[in-house]
Amino acid sequence: MSTVRKLPRIVRRRSKVHGFGVYAAEAINKNTRIIDYAGELIRNSRSGAREARYLKQGCIWVFRVNRVWSRDAAVNGNIARFINHSCQPNCYFQIVGHTIWIRASRPIRAGEELTYDYRTIGDKTIPCRCRPGCTNKL
Repeated sequence: MSTVRKLPRIVRRRSKVHGFGVYAAEAINKNTRIIDYAGELIRNSRSGAREARYLKQGCIWVFRVNRVWSRDAAVNGNIARFINHSCQPNCYFQIVGHTIWIRASRPIRAGEELTYDYRTIGDKTIPCRCRPGCTNKL
């Protein structure tokens, strides 16, 4: 008999970091899988134009899976796309095949905003808003 693990409850609401954010609706233990980063699986050769369009809006919706594939969360994505970046995050991502899991890097309290380090590559034109005075760019 297999055990089905239930993912923790999370909610989307306005964020002090940027636009909308995702918050824990219950306490989450360290290393718990929280949600998969859903979206259309596209070849990296097709992702450039989409990424440029989203960056003009101040958003990062395309997540690089590997050297060949990316996930575009603006197409068939879920609320994971609203998890904001932080230079001091409480989550991390884990890539398993073509699935991107967001996991807790430490215990997370109910009501706490979820964040992870986007580890962006490229021009880094978007200012980081993770905390006052942060000089990093995404």
